[in-house]
Amino acid sequence: MAYVSLLHRPLTALLLSIPLVACSTDVLSPPARIDDASRVGAIRPSRVVANPEREAAAYPSEEPVSTFSDRTAGAAEPQGSLPMIDSQPEMAETQVASASPMTVPPEGVNMDAMLGVEPVVGLAQEQAGDIAEGNTAQPVVGGIGEDNVRQLGVPAEPEPVSEASPDFDPDLPPLTPEQISAEEAKRARRVEPQRTIRRTEEPQQVAFLPRARNPLSTPEYTGEMPRSEIACRQRLRKLGVTFRDVPRIYNGPSCGIDYPVEISGLSGNIAVKPAVKLNCQVTEAFAKWVKYELAPSSRYRYWSGVKTIKPLGGYSCRTMNSRRGNPMSEHARGNAIDVGKFVLKNGKEIDVRRKGFFAFRERGLLKAVRADSCKYFHTVLGPGSDPYHKDHFHFDLRTRKSGYRHCD
Repeated sequence: MAYVSLLHRPLTALLLSIPLVACSTDVLSPPARIDDASRVGAIRPSRVVANPEREAAAYPSEEPVSTFSDRTAGAAEPQGSLPMIDSQPEMAETQVASASPMTVPPEGVNMDAMLGVEPVVGLAQEQAGDIAEGNTAQPVVGGIGEDNVRQLGVPAEPEPVSEASPDFDPDLPPLTPEQISAEEAKRARRVEPQRTIRRTEEPQQVAFLPRARNPLSTPEYTGEMPRSEIACRQRLRKLGVTFRDVPRIYNGPSCGIDYPVEISGLSGNIAVKPAVKLNCQVTEAFAKWVKYELAPSSRYRYWSGVKTIKPLGGYSCRTMNSRRGNPMSEHARGNAIDVGKFVLKNGKEIDVRRKGFFAFRERGLLKAVRADSCKYFHTVLGPGSDPYHKDHFHFDLRTRKSGYRHCD
């Protein structure tokens, strides 16, 4: 049994291979005999068509094709080489020549009409059409660069017949209405107006912007005290300043104070005699300097406070140093004050003029006045600065673009 099972497997494979070989031999064998004189590439593939007469009429240059009946009958197919496109260029030229030439109309091919859609008008074409027809909203001007500049799109009005016209003859009788209308028609034919579409002209509205005022200029006087001035007066009351509001001072565009105050006393019952008129800003700086610098310095050196301050000037409409040709002084706007003497509560009177060598305490007090006052004022001048300030101290709040403070 063992031997039978071993022989069963190769016998089965042999039996199965016999029908396969028989079928493949019939299918794979070429229709013609292949020997040394023929090539495999010369085998022509066969096509089976349903209507051979119609195929022959359509392709007269090709060889006759075999029909289904010929294939079934086993007729021998003609042998020959396959048509090669690269090796037969005359065939391609024949096919191109046989094709009908494409004719293009002179006006071109209208794809919009062929597709049945409306033509698309570009923006530039539309604007060009508007300008040519005079349909634009803005006026179109012609004759630029010439002597005769005119607006396009406006029909020319017929000129009235005047007595100075060459066609007018005073000896002839007046024209009848029919003759007048005929004459106007004749002139209208001479001057052919351009086509236009009149639009109703609407009044043009122009927006006016308020002119911006220079921010560095002095604010215009309105009579109503601004908030900055009200706040400044509140600070003066907290510092213990005795003052009163006085009417506006105006002596031209270069001199005056819009909201002046008249100062007559300072903190610590210090009198200001005579009373001077200043603006509120320099009054506040002067009150701070007296309260925080001058009064403590006098108590430190003389064991006595300040009783009276004698100013030599406040508001004054004059130039600097009262010299002709100089710029206007800060006194012209109430922005400066001059001080000539200090009177202490013990009766000591201190003149601000330069002291002798042995006046140690007075010299120390005046030196402190010059040094400490520069913390509150922008300009400090006194004895030794120039001949014009040999007998008084000058304090002002002059504004400089660089922020420089002049203390001399």
